Amino acid sequence: MEELLQQVSDKLKNRLIFILKYFALSAIIIAIWEYASLSGHLPPYVLPSPSGIVNLFVKYMSDGSLIKHMLASMWRVLMGFTIAAVVAITLGVLISLSKNFEVFTRMILQVLKPIPPIAWIPIAIIWLGIAEPSKIFIIFIGAVFPILLNTVDGIKQIDGRFWEVSRTFEVPYAKFVKKVVIPGALPQILTGLKIGLNNAWICVVASEMIAATKGIGYMLMDGRSLAQPGKVVLAMLIVGIIGKLMEDALRFVERKVSYN
Repeated sequence: MEELLQQVSDKLKNRLIFILKYFALSAIIIAIWEYASLSGHLPPYVLPSPSGIVNLFVKYMSDGSLIKHMLASMWRVLMGFTIAAVVAITLGVLISLSKNFEVFTRMILQVLKPIPPIAWIPIAIIWLGIAEPSKIFIIFIGAVFPILLNTVDGIKQIDGRFWEVSRTFEVPYAKFVKKVVIPGALPQILTGLKIGLNNAWICVVASEMIAATKGIGYMLMDGRSLAQPGKVVLAMLIVGIIGKLMEDALRFVERKVSYN
């Protein structure tokens, strides 16, 4: 019993040490930032204090405006990222399994891939206007190529002996793809999904900064135009926090899939 209690105590101690290390740098930066603001070394018109930003957060949460902006951005990311994932994984499987299809699509993909998603914003507005479709399109462009490339790499790295065994035992092609190819490439596909999700979040902010009436990007530009640095910093922190939470969610899914 004492040994069990000691093990539990050691685990709790190690966990506490990990948490302290994890938040240590953030706490130091916030403390220095707050001190610089209170001592007058950092004027509020340059950068508001952490306590001031917290007060601003409470204010915008209370009136519902921050929730409105967050939900708008998250919905756009969800739509664009989902479409990109479906298209990219489907194309990735087809390219990896068909040499003819790979050659057929190679040139257009090599031309489109280096174009930054931001460069698509003007043409997206011309084609689709400033409503939701143009923003979802930009998010799609930002997310689709990392997912596609990782899907292709993941499938092509599957051991060739699996293909030989499937042909020897005449395993149905569709069943082989479902049971062997996709699971074998899954770690690489999940890596592509994480990169694509990060790109999607960057793209939604960029598209909202140019043409939107709500969203985190719009909040950033509104704070700049009104000379409200607190609003700008709050929006930047929201972008970082939501992006981290989204990546953590994908990491959780990755661990569950890998464990199973």
